[in-house]
Amino acid sequence: MYFYQKYKRMTAQIIYKGNLRTEAIHLQSGTILETDAPKDNQGLGEKFSPTDLVATALGSCMLSIMGIAAKTHHIALEETKIDITKIMIADPHRRIAEIKVDFHFPVGIIYSEKEKMILEKAALTCPVYVSLHEQVIKTVHFNWPA
Repeated sequence: MYFYQKYKRMTAQIIYKGNLRTEAIHLQSGTILETDAPKDNQGLGEKFSPTDLVATALGSCMLSIMGIAAKTHHIALEETKIDITKIMIADPHRRIAEIKVDFHFPVGIIYSEKEKMILEKAALTCPVYVSLHEQVIKTVHFNWPA
C-alpha cells in the first residue's frame, strides 16, 4: 500500500542518458524533457541545463500565479513576456547567484495602480520565488506600459 501511495505522488522519473544528458518524464502527462550540462561545465549545451530550468521555472511560476490573480480580478495578462537571465558563480561551489526577471506587458493596455499591485504581489509570492534559497538574488523588473 505504501509503495502505491508513494508512486501516485511522484512527479517525474529521470533517466541518465550519458554524455551529461538526462531525460525526465512527467508522470501525469507523459511529457518528456531533456537536459544537458552547459558547455562551460563539460556538457553539450544543446538543451536546457538543470539550472536553466530553475531560472525558467521561476518565470513560469510567476506568470502562472499572476494568471490566477488576473483571472480572479479580470485583469488582462495575455501576451505578457518575461526575459530570464541566470547568473552562475563558483564560491566555493558552482551555483546560481542571481536570476534576473524582466517583465514586458502588452503595449496598449493601461493597468491601474491597484492592478499593478495585485499582479506584482502575486508574482513575488509564487512558490518557486519563495522556495529559492535566500542566497539566490532575485532581481525583478516590472516594465509596465506607459
